[in-house]
This record gives sequence, structure tokens and C-alpha cells, in this order.
Amino acid sequence: MIDVDGLLEKRRMKPDQLILFGFLETENGYVYSTDLIAGKFEMLVFITKEGKLSAEVIDRSSKERYILHRVPVVDGTFVRRVRAEYERVLDLIVTACFEPDVFKSESARQVICYIKEKYCGELEFLWERFPENAVFRRQDNAKWYAALLVVQKRKLGLDAAGVVDIIDLRVKPEDISSLVDGRRYFAGFHMNKRYWITICLDGFVPIDEVYRRIDESFLLASK
Repeated sequence: MIDVDGLLEKRRMKPDQLILFGFLETENGYVYSTDLIAGKFEMLVFITKEGKLSAEVIDRSSKERYILHRVPVVDGTFVRRVRAEYERVLDLIVTACFEPDVFKSESARQVICYIKEKYCGELEFLWERFPENAVFRRQDNAKWYAALLVVQKRKLGLDAAGVVDIIDLRVKPEDISSLVDGRRYFAGFHMNKRYWITICLDGFVPIDEVYRRIDESFLLASK
């Protein structure tokens, strides 16, 4: 059974898309109505201004709330149909109206904005098993020029607990040895270490320097 709260984990609401999807804006947020089971039920979806989602199903004949689709031990054929349609609507809404919000650091957000504005690049989350890994790739040849990930600091060799946003970028092989120092630049994490480096997006490397490395990586990915 679908976990409504879990659907929006690490996702951010896109208000404009809610309106395009068919939501109506109210004083408290947004509301959407659709039919289930050929009109036998009405499904109402509510999203607060803060982006919290809830939903309910109304039996049109009795005008009362229907709840069996949310009871895990109830598994009849009809209930399964209601549950499937209910979950399909929620999946459509989340896909259309919410975007991934995985990378929390200020530097990561600056990088995402920079790439979007300069290269029209959008993060691609390619791996269901690794929801905290995403890539940017060129539009002309589909080659990756940057990857954003959330990793444990100790996996980079840092003597510190917790996680950090990182960016993997292409560099010229002859520059690798002079760049990698274990604090500002690291050997490419999960990448070919002959061609990629990793930068922690923790503010230690100035953001303008990160931008310059992104531009270089973009050019290298054209070959």
C-alpha cells in the first residue's frame, strides 16, 4: 500500500504545475478532484501551502468517506481496483507537480541554478536504487559532464561524520595529479579516476572556481 508521506520525501512542490494539472488554489492550499471506478467514487487530493499532501475517497452513493483501500488487511478484488486507481492518481500528481529536492547545501543549489541558466541542463535521476545520485548531460551528444551525489564524508577519506553534497566533473588527465589533494579536490567518486575529479560542495572551494570547472567539464564532454 502506498505511503502518502513517503511519496514526497526529498521532493519540492511546483505550484505552477499544480494549476496546470487541474488543482484549484484555495485559502489553505490546493485541491484536486477526480473520479474513480467510473464515477462511483470521488477522489479529493489536498496540498497545503507548505507542500504536505493528503487525499480521501468519497462514495458518491452514500456521500461518506471510503477507507477500505487504506486498510492493508483488506484485499478483495473491488478494493484492489480502488486502491490501484487511487495510487495511480497520486503517482501522476507527484511526477507532474513535484521535483526532486535531494541536494540541500547552498553550493549545490547554486550549481543547479548555474547549469540550468547557462546550459539549460536539468538533473536526471537515472537509478531507482540510488535516489541521491543524479547527472547532467549535454543535449547534443548525451554525454555526462557533471554528477551530483550525496555521500558519507568518510567515503572520501575525510575524518568527519555525516554526509556531504559532491559534484563529479571531467578534467584533462594530465591535470589530475596536480589537482587531487584530499581536501579541495578528490579522485572521481564512482567515476574513472583518470578523467574525473570530485569536489565537495561545502563552500571550501569557492563557487566561482566550481563554475569554472563545470565549464571545462562541459567542453571536455563535447569530444
